[in-house]
Amino acid sequence: SGIALGPVFASRTHGYDTVDHYRIDPRLGDDGDFDTLVAEAKSRGLRILLDGVFNHVAADFARSDWFRKGDKGFDTFEGHGNLIALDHDNPEVITHTVDVMTHWLGRGADGWRLDAAYAVPDRFWAAVLPLVRARYPDAWFVGEVIHGDYAARVAESRFDSVTQYELWKAIWSALIDGNFHELDWALLRHNEFLDTFVPMTFAGNHDVTRIASRLSDAGHLEHALVLLFTTGGTPSVYAGDEFAYLGVK
Repeated sequence: SGIALGPVFASRTHGYDTVDHYRIDPRLGDDGDFDTLVAEAKSRGLRILLDGVFNHVAADFARSDWFRKGDKGFDTFEGHGNLIALDHDNPEVITHTVDVMTHWLGRGADGWRLDAAYAVPDRFWAAVLPLVRARYPDAWFVGEVIHGDYAARVAESRFDSVTQYELWKAIWSALIDGNFHELDWALLRHNEFLDTFVPMTFAGNHDVTRIASRLSDAGHLEHALVLLFTTGGTPSVYAGDEFAYLGVK
C-alpha cells in the first residue's frame, strides 16, 4: 500500500516544469515537511511513490546545456514552449537523474513514477535504473506509457511496471457501449502482460476525465471499480474517485 504523489519539487507553475529536483516546492512545504510525511506514512505501513519528471524541465532550468537541440532551437515536450526536453544522450543528464533518484530514495521514498516515459529512449532508462537499483534494490519504478508494446518497453527500459492505459480505456468504453468484446480483448492482453510484469492499473488519474464523469450511467461506477480491484495488477485510485468526484479534462 502506498501514496503516489504528484511532482513535489520546485517548479514554475504546475509541478511538471521543474526548476530544481533537489528542493521541495515552497508552495507545498520544506524538507522537514517531507520528512514528516515519510515518517507518518511509514508508521501506517504506507510507501511513498514520487513523480519523477526527467523527460523535460522548465525553460529557466539552470542547465540549458542539457537541453535537446532541434531544428528551430530547443526541442519541447509536445509543443509546450515552457517545457524543454532534456538531451537523454548526454552522460551528465544520466548522472543527474541517478543522483536525484538516489537522493530522495535515501530520504525515505520507495519508488518513482517516471513521467512521460514514453517520450524518453528506452536506452536512457536502461542506463539509469540499474545504477539506482545497485544502491536501492527494493525501489519500484513505473513508467508512464500510453500505448505500444508494454512488455517490450518493460524489458528494454528495465521498468518494474507501466501504466495500463489499454485496460483503462476498455473499462469505461465497454461499460458505456455495452461492448464486452472490447473488454474481453483487453483482459486477454492484460493477462499476457502478467506473464512477464505486473501493470499499474487504474480507472482514473490526473491526466484524464474522472471515471464518474466519463461514464454515461453513474450506476456503472461500481462495476468499473470491481474490474479494477479484481483484475491482476497494482491498482491505483486517483484521490477523489472513491467519492465519485466529477471532473472533465
